[in-house]
Amino acid sequence: MSMVLKFIFSAFLVFGVVLLSTNADPVEDKQALLDFLYNISHSRSLTWNASTSVCNNWTGVTCNSDQSRVVALRLPGLGIHGPIPPNTLGRLSALEILSLRSNSISGSFPADFSRLKNLSMLYLQSNKFSGPLPWDFSVWNNLTILNLSYNGFTGNIPPSISNLPHLTALNLENNSLSGAIPDINIPSLQQLNLSNNNLTGPVPKSLERFPSSVFSGNHLLSETALPPALPVQPPSAPPSKKSKKLSESAILGIVLGGCVLGFVVIALLMICRYSKKEREGGLPTKSQKKEASSEKKISESQDKNNRLVFFEDTSLAFDLEDLLRASAEVLGKGTFGITYKAALEDATTVVVKRLKEVTVGKKEFEQQLEVVGSIRHLNVSPLRAYYYSKDEKLTVSDYYEQGSVSAMLHGRKGEGQTPLNWETRLRIAIGAARGITHIHTQNGGKLVHGNIKSSNIFLNSQGYGCVSDIGLATLMSPMPPPVMRTAGYRAPEVTDSRKATHASDVYSYGVLLLELLTGKSPTIAAGGDEVVHLVRWVNSVVREEWTAEVFDVALLRHANIEEEMVEMLQIGLACVVRVPEQRPKMRDVLKMVEDIRRDNTENRPSSETNPEIVFSTPTPEAAVVGGTSSAPQ
Repeated sequence: MSMVLKFIFSAFLVFGVVLLSTNADPVEDKQALLDFLYNISHSRSLTWNASTSVCNNWTGVTCNSDQSRVVALRLPGLGIHGPIPPNTLGRLSALEILSLRSNSISGSFPADFSRLKNLSMLYLQSNKFSGPLPWDFSVWNNLTILNLSYNGFTGNIPPSISNLPHLTALNLENNSLSGAIPDINIPSLQQLNLSNNNLTGPVPKSLERFPSSVFSGNHLLSETALPPALPVQPPSAPPSKKSKKLSESAILGIVLGGCVLGFVVIALLMICRYSKKEREGGLPTKSQKKEASSEKKISESQDKNNRLVFFEDTSLAFDLEDLLRASAEVLGKGTFGITYKAALEDATTVVVKRLKEVTVGKKEFEQQLEVVGSIRHLNVSPLRAYYYSKDEKLTVSDYYEQGSVSAMLHGRKGEGQTPLNWETRLRIAIGAARGITHIHTQNGGKLVHGNIKSSNIFLNSQGYGCVSDIGLATLMSPMPPPVMRTAGYRAPEVTDSRKATHASDVYSYGVLLLELLTGKSPTIAAGGDEVVHLVRWVNSVVREEWTAEVFDVALLRHANIEEEMVEMLQIGLACVVRVPEQRPKMRDVLKMVEDIRRDNTENRPSSETNPEIVFSTPTPEAAVVGGTSSAPQ
């Protein structure tokens, strides 16, 4: 018996050791990162803390599948400056991806990076490195991407680069490299840029397959570029009339050709400028990105003033260059701009909204977004970052795989897609009410959402409504009345989107409740060009004959929910009364919506088996919640 107990004890001991080892942080790598953090200056705070998990909570850190080693470190655009402390990052021996670009790191190339033998991607561009490049690149045998552009590296390009058998991209542009270009005969090399250095000599035959632009801005020799030898004419022989006449013709041709060329260039510039104005916005195209690579992407002033601004508690680590290079998919074109799903190279997916018609200055823009970005609530989608420049205004937020409530309600039917059940709709209503109520308490009670609609509501991890796109209305130019009328969610008193109020938010939330109940869009096509507002339609049904047709047919299949639906309908009607002062406050609306489930948890009557069940028709006086009349509009 004792042997059995010993075996069981040993088994539990081994299991415990394995369990602890799988959940433990990579201790040595964590300490190396902390040593790096404590010995370098940076302007943007990092979520690196000795008491938290390096693999799950630290900005820019990625571990392998069993969380035993750090395999990727991405810290672009964090305002890191000064040299990299020795014996810190060099201890991350399992590191495969290192990105420190778009900072202000100075000093020479870190010597202890030679210990990072598993590196496959190294991004150090747009910093202030100086001195020679490492002479022996063969220590990074797995390197596929090497980008050291926009620094101050000097000396020759090491021939050992040709010993990188897997290299696909090499970018050394905008440095101060000199000497001849070595013979980089790597079949896998697909991208190359050596422009704007001090390189001399001929282009090696192994690199002649690349366009001449990748070598521009140097002092290179090329046999094809040399002018043909001119015949020498005896100095005593006077120029003949024929040759003189030919010379004048040539000059005339050159002048005329120059004029024509000038007109063509001007015309092309005008066409390009017109096309740029007319073209509807999207994330910059690949051709635009390629064009921008010939000049420094971020000047010193831009790098300081026009960079992505992250909020402190976010664990995201990328910069504007990442967004420009990301794979972008248009999710929708809304009131305030175009929304994109951006898939970054590190597999992070975010939502980028490209704002249009922003009328406020940079200071007011930043002040408003700082208020919004500080909100952290379970039912409010957090703003992660923003970008402001003269020509571009962006916001960055989380991506929700399930899509918006609008897509869930009105998306493609069929194909195995199940309509939203009552439980889900009730959770959406409760969560959205909680989020809006919290928003109304921010900035001393002055913050207004201004654009509540089902396409701005998502489901959080608990399945409750989560509100996004907060506070943008005050930054935009006023929308023309036709656009506002067709919006369907807009309160009747709001004629300028910038002047939304708490009461108009309540109205929009009421439309959302009616949308959840009916399954219909906020504007209903009535044939031809005529559009009927959902609010007016519901009120007409209540006024004439309240039947089951007011509710979504998909909801009538569920038992024991009639009372809850009726209560939600009454709350919705109370929110959409025409007079703003007669609408309930959002905190009161929240209490009423939460009480729907509490009031009906016991002895809820079962529904009739007849699918055409008819509810008793309340009078307008009966549709009163909290003493607020919901007379039809």
